[in-house]
Amino acid sequence: MPSFGLLVTAAGHKSYVVQYRHRKTSRRYTIKGVLTLDDARKEARAILGRVARGGDPVVERRMAAEGNRNALRAICENYLDREGDKLRTTAKRRATLERLVYPVLGSVPIDTIRRRDISELLDTIEDERGAAMADQVLALLRRIFNWHATRDDTYASPIVRGMARRTSEERERDRVLTDDEVRKVWTTAEKYPVPWGQVIRFLLLTATRRTEAAAMTWSEIEDDLWVIPAARYKTGAEVTLPLSAAAQEVLKSVPRIAGCDYAFTTDGRRPISGFSTFKLKFDIACGVKDWRLHDLRRTARSLLSRACVNPDTAERCMGHKIGGVRGVYDRFGYVDQMRHAFEALAAQIERIVNPQPSIVPLRAGR
Repeated sequence: MPSFGLLVTAAGHKSYVVQYRHRKTSRRYTIKGVLTLDDARKEARAILGRVARGGDPVVERRMAAEGNRNALRAICENYLDREGDKLRTTAKRRATLERLVYPVLGSVPIDTIRRRDISELLDTIEDERGAAMADQVLALLRRIFNWHATRDDTYASPIVRGMARRTSEERERDRVLTDDEVRKVWTTAEKYPVPWGQVIRFLLLTATRRTEAAAMTWSEIEDDLWVIPAARYKTGAEVTLPLSAAAQEVLKSVPRIAGCDYAFTTDGRRPISGFSTFKLKFDIACGVKDWRLHDLRRTARSLLSRACVNPDTAERCMGHKIGGVRGVYDRFGYVDQMRHAFEALAAQIERIVNPQPSIVPLRAGR
């Protein structure tokens, strides 16, 4: 029987062994020598069956003995439980781990995960979901591994510099949509199915991030003010944004679903998701290439400058903190100033989408 044999030590101790490979690593599983040959062969077949299904019996037995406390999944969950209140997107990070990391490495003891394991995981993610997602997973694992290293005397993270799938130049984007591209995106969004078309226009009118807008609830809106909770905002601070008349009109076109507080939803239970699939179809419909939803935020900031909005006010519209002494001592809300700025942004978008002729004919007699 291939991979099955008898191991005899120098002292004469005998035990059956099963030799197999898991993820290019050779493993040896020991079966107690007290079994009969036939029973040991049956157990060896069962072990090889687990290997064929993607299992790693040696690691699984070790984890069972340790109570799974050292498995990557246990370490990750411990990290999220202890550090979750300091993170802005704990639920999103847990979902990423469950979807992309746990099925491959979740049951593996963290101190046995090697650099090659991480590289192969990132290769798969990059091939199936793109380099950006691979880098997100890498950043998340790096943080968890470094956190674990502060709590273990001997652990050293296998992640090193150079494992990212994109260069710093590729990560830093400066893409701003041209007027013609804004017009194509906007007019396509006006005809696009609910709520996707509304989300696109709302992102441009409010200069917000996709995650902040996608999870917006009706209870966060009072009159023309949208109060984004600190737990959902990148800076970890509560942000109040006035909604322009145009942004409010977009929200009025979104049907409210009884029992659901999410403004943008497709199933009436959860916030809108599946942006990657939507974006591929939307790009075909609008004809604009090489752009991302976050580019709408950068475009909106540029349009605020075009509208001659005060830079400090424009930065507050973006939810950015004002640094230095002013940021510490100036606690004024600037809501009215931001309200005027967002109306100016909406006016700029209106002029781009519906341009007026620049030549006005003179009336007779003038």
